[in-house]
Amino acid sequence: MPTAEEDRASRRMAWCVAHLLRHAPDHVVADLIGRLDAPTRKYLCRDEWLSASTVTLLLRHGSGEDRQYVARNPHVVGRPLPGLPGPARYAARPGPSPELLRAVGPGPFTTAELIALLRRHTRRPRIPLTLLRMPHDPLDPEVLLQEHARDPLPPTAVEALLLAGRLPREVCRALLDAGAQDTDGHRWYRPAVRAVRMGLLTCDELVADVAPARRTLLLAHLPESRGLRWSLPEWTGMRTAVARALRPLRDDPRLWDELLRHAPAFPGTLPVLVARIVRGTLPEPAGEPPVPGLVTAVRSLAPKAAEPVGGVERELALASLAVPMESVEEDIRWVRDCLARGLLTGEDVIRHKAPACWALDEDHWLGDVNHPDRHDWAAPVLAARAEADRLFALAVGSDPDAWWSVAVTLPDFAGTLPHLLLRVTEGGSVSGRS
Repeated sequence: MPTAEEDRASRRMAWCVAHLLRHAPDHVVADLIGRLDAPTRKYLCRDEWLSASTVTLLLRHGSGEDRQYVARNPHVVGRPLPGLPGPARYAARPGPSPELLRAVGPGPFTTAELIALLRRHTRRPRIPLTLLRMPHDPLDPEVLLQEHARDPLPPTAVEALLLAGRLPREVCRALLDAGAQDTDGHRWYRPAVRAVRMGLLTCDELVADVAPARRTLLLAHLPESRGLRWSLPEWTGMRTAVARALRPLRDDPRLWDELLRHAPAFPGTLPVLVARIVRGTLPEPAGEPPVPGLVTAVRSLAPKAAEPVGGVERELALASLAVPMESVEEDIRWVRDCLARGLLTGEDVIRHKAPACWALDEDHWLGDVNHPDRHDWAAPVLAARAEADRLFALAVGSDPDAWWSVAVTLPDFAGTLPHLLLRVTEGGSVSGRS
């Protein structure tokens, strides 16, 4: 039976690891989860700040006990867990209408007939979902993939197949290749959002599988709209994964210009495009019409020059980040006021706020903004996550041992995040209290 002090230590370690895993690549996430002891792992599964990709990897590779703890986590919204939205919710809808039965017949349908019907009925995923519930032969993955490669299925059909097709994960990943379809169709991004929210794919896997590359870039900067879209935590996770794929471009303006030139017409995935840009093996692009929103999406991901430092008020605001106030509420009010007045940015909070674990947790400087679909104050959250991604990439890269050193150091470290990463990478003392 653990003591109260050991229990508090496990809770704090799980809280810190949950925030670290938002910035780590998938193989590091799996490695760090495997290193946790049983009490810490239990609290990690119950943590309210679990990222979508961490939940997916826990469900995919974790034990039955892990899945039970995640299933009882009330903060894991939208995943395929008991009582939460998923295929069962759509299976409970009424059966086919008389009009649909007259139009398509009672079935059963072959795979080819079902695919033809899915192409014909493309208004929202409701009718494709109804078609998949009607009598039909078991879907033949080979026929499905051949038809999709010949002429990509519409987004509504792909979303319905992800939800109710009971397809292998490899087939689901292949369905995310949209071929030459444009990105101004009706809710083209819904299958990608659905794949992450259902726990089919992590954000890193989505970046590796979505084609063409322009779609991946646009997924990091979706337009404001109603209906299914990224929640703020999912949005930051997607931007982290896309930024990781773009890291080989470094801060070379020439390479970023090449990305903008070639992305509209490149048919492959984003990692392949980036690799070919770096190697310089791409032919001259054909004259393609501009893709709406692509320039904005790329510019939002590109490295930005540091803003000039100015004003005594800004210097005082930066200094105040290292001195916690008497209460968390007072600290939050002060930081929010500085952000609203333009004295501080999200990058400033990550670089200067102490302790480091508070800087990584927006609740300690911005309040409770991570409720799904709360997009107010999104700009400082996106900026803070991007700066944390950059610092982790520079300091620890994709080395699981280095990430683990950060994880075990973070709970008791009193300094800033750059100070912590410097201590860990140098291999010296990690006591931030000296």
